[in-house]
Amino acid sequence: MLIDTHCHLDFPDFAPEQEEVVARGRAQGVARFVTICTHVEKFGQIRAVAERYDDVFCTVGTHPNHAHEEREASVAELVELARHEKCVGLGEAGLDYHYDKAPRDLAHRVFRTHIAAARESGLPLVIHSRDADEDCAAILREEMGKAAFPALLHCFTSSRALAETAVELGLFISFSGVVTFKNSQSLRDIARDVPMDRLLVETDAPFLAPVPHRGKRNEPAYVADTTRVLAEVKGVAFEEMAAQTTANALRLFSKMTRPDEASLTGRGPGADLDRVPSGSQRAAE
Repeated sequence: MLIDTHCHLDFPDFAPEQEEVVARGRAQGVARFVTICTHVEKFGQIRAVAERYDDVFCTVGTHPNHAHEEREASVAELVELARHEKCVGLGEAGLDYHYDKAPRDLAHRVFRTHIAAARESGLPLVIHSRDADEDCAAILREEMGKAAFPALLHCFTSSRALAETAVELGLFISFSGVVTFKNSQSLRDIARDVPMDRLLVETDAPFLAPVPHRGKRNEPAYVADTTRVLAEVKGVAFEEMAAQTTANALRLFSKMTRPDEASLTGRGPGADLDRVPSGSQRAAE
């Protein structure tokens, strides 16, 4: 069983065959899909996708590359929107200095607003960080010093230093198809050293299809290929990596309903979920 912790099922790329895309994911063992919000003002359509399928959930937030395109949502507004039963997280929000579209002071402010909403709601923040390692780490350290909040670094392609900071602060790290690319050995080396109880898998579909689908439109079914490579990197069986990343996702996205316990067999996440310490517990230890 697998969980795609980050995809964009509302994107036009999937409009002609959204049901088929979800069905193909299920056929590859994807038991839960988290479709991610990039515009707070479009939350209604993202929420509608989650409402359409029992196994699809969503988040609410503003992507840093769109922070300048829509009004700033307040902490109270984000928390209120996140009360919807299918909304299991905040974001994606963060910093993007690669495209650098939003003024940085605005991007920082919006990022901190989402952190405050994650802290108040108790829901995890999905963090986008690209070419902004130092500032991202500094904000995370400062904000975590105020009070803890659950979060993950999505589609991780950053430095070892940021990964180590994230682990130290109790965050999860999610790997996409990029970790399967031939020229991503340094990223695989980082993934090798991330603790098993902090690993997540995602597609970021429709972007970044993993090998052997590279160059094609990505979709949730391909999360199995990324999981397979992570298993190889860690030197464990595919089934163990699938079970562990599923357990991690269910622990982090605690509002998300659990799949049917009857489907959890062998070393599945049902047996291990309650024994894996949370980030806050590890920090306390």
